[in-house]
Amino acid sequence: MNKFNIAKECSLLLDSNDPLKHFRDRFYIPNGKIYMDGNSLGLLSRDAEESLLSALRDFRELGIDGWMDGEPAWFTFAEELGAKQAYLVGAQEDEVIVHSSNTVNLHNLVCTFFKPKGCRTKILMDELNFPSDRYAIDSQLLLHGLDPAKHAVVVKSRDGKTIEEDDVVEAMTDDVALAVLPSVLYRSGQLLDIEYLTAEAHKRGIIIGFDCCHSVGAVPHSFSEWGTDFAFWCNYKYLNSGPGATASLYVNRKHFDKAPGLWGWWGYNKSKQFDMDPDFRPAPDAGAWQIGTVHLFSTAPIHGSMKIFTEAGIDNIRKKSLNQTEYLMFLIDNLLTGEPYNFKIGTPRDPSRRGGHVALEHDSEAIRINSALKKRGVVPDFRFPNVIRLAPIALYTSYHEIWQVVQHIKEIIDSREYEAFPKERGTVS
Repeated sequence: MNKFNIAKECSLLLDSNDPLKHFRDRFYIPNGKIYMDGNSLGLLSRDAEESLLSALRDFRELGIDGWMDGEPAWFTFAEELGAKQAYLVGAQEDEVIVHSSNTVNLHNLVCTFFKPKGCRTKILMDELNFPSDRYAIDSQLLLHGLDPAKHAVVVKSRDGKTIEEDDVVEAMTDDVALAVLPSVLYRSGQLLDIEYLTAEAHKRGIIIGFDCCHSVGAVPHSFSEWGTDFAFWCNYKYLNSGPGATASLYVNRKHFDKAPGLWGWWGYNKSKQFDMDPDFRPAPDAGAWQIGTVHLFSTAPIHGSMKIFTEAGIDNIRKKSLNQTEYLMFLIDNLLTGEPYNFKIGTPRDPSRRGGHVALEHDSEAIRINSALKKRGVVPDFRFPNVIRLAPIALYTSYHEIWQVVQHIKEIIDSREYEAFPKERGTVS
């Protein structure tokens, strides 16, 4: 017997039995909206808001003394938050640091671990990763005097939606020095097998790291156990810390003997940092990969957000997330796949291969349907050429909202109201 049915009452029953439902009250839900875009920008929580306001109060009342007397102290803020985030990715507390932006962290990590030598002069990536990663990797190759067309190994997708891990492993040839892959593909929501890929890379002497922007906060990881060399992620998606929030990075402690690729004074050993020694003496942990001073007001909301994640538990969040995406796919299968709807699901069905969102595909009218949804107060996002991404967020999306979204899509097709919208996407989608 299926645990779901298409009736509204099923969604209400799921909500009534949801052990995480009370966390929704701690978030600001945009008035009159059904927010399904938390995989692009998570919503503000009252906890994150209070952390930012607290940092402002400390600045107002303490001035420069906030570096040591703030609550928490600004001087060690990044290290404290890194320790709090470590459990989300299965890391030791000193293996994670909150710092800078995602792409800057990627540059620093590639600069650290890509040491072309002999025949090993190539970096492996995949063709479906977020373009910013490709830009950074190509630029790092150019900085080494290498032609990206020859030294970037790009794993192709068989279906334009997913990447087969075995294809990645096949591309791990003797000339590859470094591999950088996504944990979750941003369009389809496919979750890659990080443990398997890490093991296969290491068998071949390849350093491997992962862009975890679309998994941290929705999917638990075990980086230390798996031996993953490095990872990096933003904190404004599932971690709900605001636009431009400071990012995070992980470095396995087996690499603490390596100097960061990019040096800066905030990566100096904290106990000696204000000695102003002209010789760089890096921190003995992931803190060494910091470059500049902590961006306090872009970092403070993470402190509040982590309170919620600590209370809710990442395993509980993952359990609900999988159940919500399964429910969404059930409704799509039963209400939106036949004529005249013609939707397809581009996200893997296997829970072990699925991240936190569902890729809803429509071959001809995805842009206009997405616009019609926004007009109705549903907030999804569109990914070229034909994907409407829907992300039920375990901490604040209700099952009834998921049911409502599917009803909205059905009505948009039934009434043909999408025809009132242009076929061109907006600047920000």
